[in-house]
Amino acid sequence: MRDRRFLIFAMALPRTAEFKAFGNEERIMYSILDIDLDYFNLVENPMNALQDILLWAGRPADFIVEKHSHALLWWKKRLFRTYNHAPSHILHVDEHHDMMDEKTITNIGNVMYQVMRTWPKCKVHWLIQDPIDSPAMWLSDTTWKSFRRRFTSGPTIPIAWPRLNLVSVCTSPEFLPEILRNDLLKVVGNHRGTHLHGKSAEQVHEPDGPTCHGPCIRTAPVRSHRRLC
Repeated sequence: MRDRRFLIFAMALPRTAEFKAFGNEERIMYSILDIDLDYFNLVENPMNALQDILLWAGRPADFIVEKHSHALLWWKKRLFRTYNHAPSHILHVDEHHDMMDEKTITNIGNVMYQVMRTWPKCKVHWLIQDPIDSPAMWLSDTTWKSFRRRFTSGPTIPIAWPRLNLVSVCTSPEFLPEILRNDLLKVVGNHRGTHLHGKSAEQVHEPDGPTCHGPCIRTAPVRSHRRLC
């Protein structure tokens, strides 16, 4: 069972500017907070934990989707709208690492694989207390070797993680009890009033997102049951 130590640690972290110097080079930093509500299945005091993450984020959710695969589509749309080519960092708050296959079509089990394949300089941190497995178990040796330097995991947010530019929330209704999901969405909705702009999260129209292709399958072990579609 996860505790809240990582949240206390995270809220004390310094924020960085959108531009960061690397020697004589200056890179644009575009950071995404990717929250899948199924992360809170095993969290003690899930509403408090979500509230702490959103307080650390310092901004409300920009949009909400049901399927994680649809979030990737909307990240790309937002990046195009703001003239950014790629995110530099993604903080992946999820019960799963989402690198369960190398299919060319995006599904809810390979979202982070698609991220790291599409944006070869993007760094991903999987925020997880007790990982159920590792991407190395699912990806080919060649693929994992090319990803592993940009992928980290653990119960704390890395020091000096860049200031967030975008927050998305995935509700994952198939993997979360309805009562818990509704309570968590209330936290997301209430949180928007604590920020300067006070913008409500955009409820994405799901049919505009990627569709399922082929039969759905389930994966093991029990704690990692997830339909890939």
